[in-house]
Amino acid sequence: MRITKSSSGKRCVLLCVCGGIAAYKAVEVLRLLQREDCEVRVAATQESLRFVGTATWEGLTHERTAYELFDWTDSAIPHIDLAGWADVVLVMPATANVMAKMATGMADDLVSSTLLAVPAQTPIIVAPAMNVHMWQAPATQANVSLLREREVQFVMPTSGHLACDDTGEGKLAPIEQIADAVLSTSTHHATDKLSARHIVVTAGPTHEAIDPVRYIANSSSGKMGYAIARAAALRGADVTLISGPVSLPTPRGVRRIDVVSAAQMHDATLAAFADADVAICAAAVADYTPMRVADHKLKKSKERLDVIELTETVDILAELCAKKREGGRRRMVVGFAAETNDLIENARAKLERKECDLIVANDVSREDSGFGADTNRVSFISAAGEEELPTLTKHEVAERLLDNISEYLDA
Repeated sequence: MRITKSSSGKRCVLLCVCGGIAAYKAVEVLRLLQREDCEVRVAATQESLRFVGTATWEGLTHERTAYELFDWTDSAIPHIDLAGWADVVLVMPATANVMAKMATGMADDLVSSTLLAVPAQTPIIVAPAMNVHMWQAPATQANVSLLREREVQFVMPTSGHLACDDTGEGKLAPIEQIADAVLSTSTHHATDKLSARHIVVTAGPTHEAIDPVRYIANSSSGKMGYAIARAAALRGADVTLISGPVSLPTPRGVRRIDVVSAAQMHDATLAAFADADVAICAAAVADYTPMRVADHKLKKSKERLDVIELTETVDILAELCAKKREGGRRRMVVGFAAETNDLIENARAKLERKECDLIVANDVSREDSGFGADTNRVSFISAAGEEELPTLTKHEVAERLLDNISEYLDA
């Protein structure tokens, strides 16, 4: 019996699980990949099964877990078949032992034999996790350098508190970064209409200073804008993310520019838009900013804080719309309308007032589409009409939005 690719056209990911305490996080990565329409099979070291057993892998993949070179019912030569089946191979949590085997070409178990049999054109991604001293050991670093010279891709570990109670480098990278590394290697979006297009995305809130310690802001988490930036990068777009103050990791393959105030976001966005094809304004930019910013912390016992004189901030969306026709290029500007009432009416009025190509309208008073939620319920408003979407994850909303943008640019 031989392992063959399915006819579904799904991306085939071979997940090689190694014997580290972070093996449980491979479960989360597997689920992220499945949500991205990947077909995943698991090859596990014997040591890894002490942390996560075959019942978990088989329950999630609906496929037999490979962990022995012989007596596997799915294939008589599992290391050859699995290596040939995969479009991309992910090794996580990569131990010092497995990386040493990869570097020296040792093949003494199912996982190391499979890794040695991976065709040269198939990407291998390694996400290490181990004790700080094991990671910093000269032998480990030499192996990492050698593997990188051989074009093995790494999602490098971060610093933090480790399971062994040490603190330092060796902590597994965030699971979203690992999943993105896998997805970005694929040719799944190689022919996407957004491939090589320059897309500018704004995200998050702005902070308008009152004094050195106080500011005016809103509750935007930045999740929607970051989901759009990530999805666009995975489609092969050249993405510039202009981000207000948020606590989110930069999506893989995205150029991020951090700003604080509306004025800073204005300057950064207009500069990036000069050679862009699309601007997606998902940031919740403050409409007003204090007319004067104190150079010291205001004391309520001495200075008035009950009245703050405000002035309107610059209108980033309107300026982008005014500039989109410069140079005779076909460019697109997308705005967002976060409303608490009269959603469609307010969004359409914004579309006409700003002269946007598309408005994404969402009712932020709803629990499933408010600030900070992982889901969103939006409507797309354009001159051609309205499209109301059901409640979707923010990633799904991002994909639907990018589909819409692709159609516009191709028209």
